[in-house]
Amino acid sequence: MLDAFLKILSAEGIVGLYSGLGPGLFGTVATNFSYFYCWSWIRSVYQKKFPNASQSTVVELFLGASAGAMSQFITLPIAVATTRQQTTRNIEKLSFFETMKDIVKEEGLQGLWKGLRASLILCSNPAITYGTFERLKTIWLRRKARLNSKLLTDQISLSSIEVFIIGALSKTLATVITYPYIMAKVKLQWKPPKTLGEKERERMRYNSSLDVLKKVLKSDGFIGWYQGMSAQIVKAVLCQAILFVSKENFAQYTIVLFRLLGDRQRKAANRI
Repeated sequence: MLDAFLKILSAEGIVGLYSGLGPGLFGTVATNFSYFYCWSWIRSVYQKKFPNASQSTVVELFLGASAGAMSQFITLPIAVATTRQQTTRNIEKLSFFETMKDIVKEEGLQGLWKGLRASLILCSNPAITYGTFERLKTIWLRRKARLNSKLLTDQISLSSIEVFIIGALSKTLATVITYPYIMAKVKLQWKPPKTLGEKERERMRYNSSLDVLKKVLKSDGFIGWYQGMSAQIVKAVLCQAILFVSKENFAQYTIVLFRLLGDRQRKAANRI
């Protein structure tokens, strides 16, 4: 990870470390919005159909994976173009929309959905993350309730540090489990540089995620499936932990805000 960091810094400067930042931010917003929208919709449908059913970890994983699969069909073209920008040499780099046009020109419209199967498999990543987070959160809250017998479980909340740690552990587990397909997806979506010979470029072209896994296993062994995982874990853990902390705090502030608004309405009603 440090070697790649220094090489990018040396070749492209600080700007190179933020290559594809604009499309990346747009993709993150679009992915999270579509995921949470789909997840909320699927969960509400499930609760309406099975109002008395308990939501176990298995159910949470299934709902999360279904929401992830739906959002992938919407946001994958953004991810493909962003990956292509981030893995292209500086002298060959195009703008975001020019990159999308180039992909369509060379590979057809289906090129924008390259790596779809790997992406659908990776839908289990957020499902594992959120399922693990909810389970660890429940276990930790029960433990805190036992230590403080005066309070009920629903009266106890997690601190920002606790949310950060649980979020980090959840994302690390999900990343370790799914990383071979994360690596396969990136290799499917990138474009070999033009400076390489045709033979070398052909060797680096892949037909499917399984083709990637087979070729990497043959050339680098089992450890090749996990090359670059440390950087992915650092990135994923920081993003997910910050997301969880923000989500938990935002939820608490929203509840407090609604309570204040409710108190004001009651006071106004009493005056009348």
